[in-house]
Amino acid sequence: MPHLTAPADARRTAGGEQLGFGVPGYAHPLLAPAEWAGLARPGTPLHWAVLNIADGPGSRPDPHCLEAAGRLHNARERALHGGSPDDTVRASGGRLLGHLDLAHGERPFEELIADARSFIDWYRIGGFYLARCPTERAGLPAVRRLTGTLHALLAESDSADGGGRLVLGHGTHPYPGYAEAADQLVTFQGPWTDYRWSQVAEWTADYPPERFAHFVHGVPRTHLEEAMRIARWQGAGTIFFTDRDGRSGQSDPFATLPRYWDEIVSQIGPGISE
Repeated sequence: MPHLTAPADARRTAGGEQLGFGVPGYAHPLLAPAEWAGLARPGTPLHWAVLNIADGPGSRPDPHCLEAAGRLHNARERALHGGSPDDTVRASGGRLLGHLDLAHGERPFEELIADARSFIDWYRIGGFYLARCPTERAGLPAVRRLTGTLHALLAESDSADGGGRLVLGHGTHPYPGYAEAADQLVTFQGPWTDYRWSQVAEWTADYPPERFAHFVHGVPRTHLEEAMRIARWQGAGTIFFTDRDGRSGQSDPFATLPRYWDEIVSQIGPGISE
């Protein structure tokens, strides 16, 4: 059994709120057509998916990415049409996030904002995924400045309903103050061999599950239910589990669908509906 240290009130998703998917970023639509098509399929409990052309938006609009982005945007519009969503999965379902690489705080602010504007202008994204986000207290002021500006840009955009969504891709538990700088934090990204013995930071119990995401690779099919129990116990509302492990020439285990995609979709249950 995994060694977990979450306080009792952190077990918020156990039977109460529904888990949903956050997709860290599939390969280019030409290389992963099934993956991108699957995201727009009705019933997929999708919170958001990341669009990453070349560690950012690229130098010009990509027609294949434009098509994939339009398909996901239209699926979200259809899913939310006709009334207010009645659960958190549908409420945030189907957002497309632009990938911004913070390089652990080394990238210039102006460069990041230029990339953000390109994502908004070309792909009508509904938020941003801030990859390699700093985790230390010293990096927080710069991240706050960036997220404040990004929220303002999204608020001005006609594509980001609800002001957009910002996700900080820490991959581990950061200094607690980061929880107030964005909508969601990725507090675990790594292999199943680490996740099954992981410990959740106690301060996360002060926030609801939709504020945290876990990305785990190398999860065997036989341990899928255990992995979802851990996510619920630790208070994560967004997940991406895959049996891919980065071996056999796979540079990124999250770039393709897990072999048990249909099974995990059915276990979580439908989120977006028409």
